[in-house]
Amino acid sequence: MKAIILSAGQGSRLMPLTEVTPKCCLRPWGEVTILEWQISQLAVCGIEEVVVVTGFGHEVVDDVVSNIKGIRVRSLFNPFYRLSDNMGTCWVARHEMNGPFVLINGDTLFEAAVLQHLVKDAGRFPITLATDQKVSYDDDDMKIWNERDRLCRVGKKLDRSHVNGESIGMMVFHQAGAQIFVKKIEDLMQKGDGLKRWYLSAIDELAQTGVVGISSIHGLSWCEVDDPVDFAHAEQVVQVWPIRPASVKAEDEDGQAASNRLHAYIQK
Repeated sequence: MKAIILSAGQGSRLMPLTEVTPKCCLRPWGEVTILEWQISQLAVCGIEEVVVVTGFGHEVVDDVVSNIKGIRVRSLFNPFYRLSDNMGTCWVARHEMNGPFVLINGDTLFEAAVLQHLVKDAGRFPITLATDQKVSYDDDDMKIWNERDRLCRVGKKLDRSHVNGESIGMMVFHQAGAQIFVKKIEDLMQKGDGLKRWYLSAIDELAQTGVVGISSIHGLSWCEVDDPVDFAHAEQVVQVWPIRPASVKAEDEDGQAASNRLHAYIQK
């Protein structure tokens, strides 16, 4: 199974750390970049190929990618990253979405158990969104409204009376889901505001047709890195996670079980 990581942005809220270094190449833990951590956990889960969609500082990302061993990783450059939001980045990568895949935001950090849980839940819907819950939500949270395991809406401006969770920036598509998503992205990019939209606005529209499910990973550990507060928080959170090199494959019992489920998922 393939994973696509959206890492085209600069991360301007982390300036001056991201003045020349893209956010995914920051090193909250010394020698390990955000991107390397993501890929190491994907490898533990049995992901066989990773495509990193780049933009700002793509040469820096390429250098990190070139040094990763044990799992197939390659980069794909978004040449109009300065003009587009992440829907445009998805459009650039649409030809990579030709089978079951995992889509991950470039600033979402997660322990391997998060993806393992998501894969275990996936399959009831063509598209499955990983979600979490907390006591309250702010304007910057990518909020969701779900009914049982079906996603009804996702967005930052949802009616708070309906909000019962948030997207963590990770989802799984099976074959039909990949086709549906690519078609929606292509349709929306033909509209005048397509370059300025988030890809989750496409998921929001698809959710209203009943094809998107959710998987709550509540109780498992993850974080995102948007600003200096997030960056400092990530340094603390990840200290309790078992840092593994990106060359690690799914050799332990949990990792092998996740790998087997991924292969079964591909056959659906």
